[in-house]
Amino acid sequence: MKSTLVKQGLEKAPHRSLFNALGLTDEELNRPMIGIVNSKNDIVPGHINLDKIAEAVKAGVRLAGGTPFEFQTIAVCDGIAMNHLGMSYSLGSRELIADSVEIMAVAHAFDALVFIPNCDKVVPGMLMAAARINVPAIFISGGPMLAGRSEGKRVSVTQVFEAVGAVAAGRMDNEQLQCLEGNACPTCGSCAGMFTANSMNCLTEALGMALPGNGTIPAVYSERIRLAKKAGIKIMELLDKDIKPSDIMTEAAFHNAVHMDMAIGCSTNSVLHLLAIANEAGIELNLDMFNKISQETPHLCKISPAGSHHMEDLYHAGGVQAIYNELNKINLIDVNCMTVTGKTVGENIAKTPVLDHEVIRPVNDPYSQSGGLAILFGNLAPQGAVVKKGAVAPEMMEHVGPARVFDSEEATVEAILIKKIKAGDVIVIRYEGPRGGPGMKEMLTPTSAIAGMGLDKEVALITDGRFSGATRGASIGHVSPEAAAGGVIALVEEGDLIRISIPANQLELLIDEPILEERRRLWKAPAAKITKGYMHRYAEMVQSASTGAIFKRP
Repeated sequence: MKSTLVKQGLEKAPHRSLFNALGLTDEELNRPMIGIVNSKNDIVPGHINLDKIAEAVKAGVRLAGGTPFEFQTIAVCDGIAMNHLGMSYSLGSRELIADSVEIMAVAHAFDALVFIPNCDKVVPGMLMAAARINVPAIFISGGPMLAGRSEGKRVSVTQVFEAVGAVAAGRMDNEQLQCLEGNACPTCGSCAGMFTANSMNCLTEALGMALPGNGTIPAVYSERIRLAKKAGIKIMELLDKDIKPSDIMTEAAFHNAVHMDMAIGCSTNSVLHLLAIANEAGIELNLDMFNKISQETPHLCKISPAGSHHMEDLYHAGGVQAIYNELNKINLIDVNCMTVTGKTVGENIAKTPVLDHEVIRPVNDPYSQSGGLAILFGNLAPQGAVVKKGAVAPEMMEHVGPARVFDSEEATVEAILIKKIKAGDVIVIRYEGPRGGPGMKEMLTPTSAIAGMGLDKEVALITDGRFSGATRGASIGHVSPEAAAGGVIALVEEGDLIRISIPANQLELLIDEPILEERRRLWKAPAAKITKGYMHRYAEMVQSASTGAIFKRP
């Protein structure tokens, strides 16, 4: 056990004295030391219930003969951070979370770790840490929020963001908005659609790093508490069998997870995060591989914002394991991958059929024959760009339109709300990438305003920043190289024609190369938006979105 480094031998008498100060008995000290990594705080709706999850985990650990030690990590609510300076700090928190877990786990020589995340950057940050530290580990998230109800319809935070545009366009009044905002988020938990948090919690289960049900059991169900106790018990089994993240997060497991990503129609952010997690695990994963897997994976689910179903519907339909069961019918899943259950994927899914084919389509009757995400390439994005094609209207799959160019999200939102954007336009938001943002700000406010104004089937949006998983429409993000690095997106001018072909995976700026070269010659890098502190250092260290926005190696 690693913990012998801090508690056994003559020279560890001072260490044992400090453990005495914690109130530990000799019996507790002689047991394996299990780190409980909790991201609970009072500002994130998906995290306010994590104290209950942590207590259940600790109960499970003690039942199975371990001694739990809880410590905290940070967590950002992307919804609250949206559309102001705070959003620059969200993606950067992923690296801080991974680093802080590494520091705590190694400094205190924990034998194993239980991770308790829920929201957007916490899940991938913790997965990165698990891969890096590589001691036995298991994940138990806080679970998804239930959908709300307003005017007889089920709603989530997506509709509130879109209501801003609807009010600006005169399609909704303030009384309706007040009713909606009061009812859209009725419980604790990660927001109720297939947004980034729920995408990553489902993919954690798909990778094999969480018990079945982790991605979909609602936050307020007692079943979630029972699952947390099981996770606490199971970590002791993983420790006994010495099953580590490197045994679970294999190349085949990542391929399984990408198949799940495509079948379920996850957030575009899942691409960014899977690339970063794979990098920590020493697994080669690239954007071409996402397209290859997408082309062979049927799209089986349309969870909000792509459709009318919510996470609770996916839960009742059988969840992640049922989708694997369905995909296995056409041999898309490697069933031999090990999971934290101590069993293989095949053993886990043997008795998990789809319970509702309205929510999870059969593989012979999918929404489409290819997956819910697509990677686009072309002269505007030679290193790639990402679109959630499962949430794009059919009429926007192919589009040519004039560029409307903005150098910040804020300027874009102002133009949308005062109705300067017209049908057919292609909005370009640049200098919002990993370096230029810095931190790849999410663009939920402009995309939701467009949708709320009824333009989501007529207007496209392209950015070197990111989109929330709550975004729908022809919203193309992660354009690489980014504008701050001198990418072609920095050279686009007002009125230039842009061609989008999602079926052909193409994104093209329709101007002649000599014109581009002259613009490139005249281009100058802009001044940094943040000139001190963590995000200034982040901007100097971060790489392209095509790498997962990982840090440069020393």
